[in-house]
Amino acid sequence: MVCYRKICFLAVIIVILFTGPPSFSEPLDIDALIEKIQGIYEETGDLRAEFIHQVPLQVTGKTFTEEGTFYFKKPGRMCWDYEKPPLKKLVINPEKTWFYIPEDNRVYVQETDDVLISQIAIRFFSGIGNLRENFGITYSEPRCHDEDGNYMITLKPKEYDEGIQELELLISGESFYVIGYNLKDMYGNLNRYIFKNIRVNNDLPESLFHFTPPAGAEIQETF
Repeated sequence: MVCYRKICFLAVIIVILFTGPPSFSEPLDIDALIEKIQGIYEETGDLRAEFIHQVPLQVTGKTFTEEGTFYFKKPGRMCWDYEKPPLKKLVINPEKTWFYIPEDNRVYVQETDDVLISQIAIRFFSGIGNLRENFGITYSEPRCHDEDGNYMITLKPKEYDEGIQELELLISGESFYVIGYNLKDMYGNLNRYIFKNIRVNNDLPESLFHFTPPAGAEIQETF
């Protein structure tokens, strides 16, 4: 149970800001694409998107699916509001991280510095990392783009990370943002995310990135 929470926690954070051009007859050099990725990240102050999270279940052959809304704001503020099924919420700001599971009436709380310290991907998306410094990056094989002209790139951590074996990102050829990704953890488990209705620079309120545990909820200071 604890390992599953750690994996899900890491998976929900690895998302936000990437780029790619509209034509794929001659794909960009990978270094040029990474520059665009880093550039669009630097220009985005906040972001809102709807997400679909899918976990293929090897035992049953079925796919577990969750949906909700994701919010991001610099520096280091995130909120994942899971709307179905089941309800839960992950809220992060530079000081505290909360993971609320209404079904269990439980809130997991931790200092954000402790959550981020060993997770390369989280450090980047919180604005204190760099893609090339933290990842080996290549175009995906056997295709560097899908049938709709969206880039597909693969990222592998240069240093050991307990949550990541490999990331494959699907980058919009029009908007230059991530519209999906596959995360494979160190145990071979796969998490898929799809993003739609992405809106940037919305002047999101600070209140989105704070959480007050409901009265009577059990508080546990670890993930």
